[in-house]
Amino acid sequence: MNSEVESTRAGARRGSLLISRAARQGISIALGALLVAASAQFVVPIPLSPVPMTLQPLAVLVVGGLLGPAGGAAALVLYLALGILGLPVFAGGGSGIIRLLGPTGGYLLAFPVAAGLTGVLIGRGSSSVFRALLACALGMVLIHVGGVAQLALLGGDPGLAFRVGFVPFLTGDLLKVGLAAAVILAVGPRVRPLL
Repeated sequence: MNSEVESTRAGARRGSLLISRAARQGISIALGALLVAASAQFVVPIPLSPVPMTLQPLAVLVVGGLLGPAGGAAALVLYLALGILGLPVFAGGGSGIIRLLGPTGGYLLAFPVAAGLTGVLIGRGSSSVFRALLACALGMVLIHVGGVAQLALLGGDPGLAFRVGFVPFLTGDLLKVGLAAAVILAVGPRVRPLL
């Protein structure tokens, strides 16, 4: 009889831990999506470019690096879903599926993949500065590959797409890569055990 009671208690504890972990993951995914949505509201128009400068890429890299590949990608899929459903989460309070079909759509669609890649490259353990910088740099490259590819498809000129969709962002995005790596290295060891 005593072993049955202990077995039931152990099962209840395991169930409680699973629920707690699932709840923590759900909350972290929602917070990651909200972080990216908030970062999209800091908009600097770029002359002669249909793509504004925002803090979104920085947030995407941080979310991927902190939440890991599955959590980071899920947060960005949630972010896109919220925007498609009409919530003003895209750059400058934009929303709707039309944003995914327009000049900024390639960047937006690359966000979940970039967050996932950054999370994979960061890994679960402690990362070195080099590893964090490399993970963030490759995530940023992926964002720009998606963005420039869609601009080239829409405009029919890959050279022009590169000039208006990548070149004006190079300096700012190098700073964002460094800042994202610093945030991941500073905050990651405190956040990852909670997830």
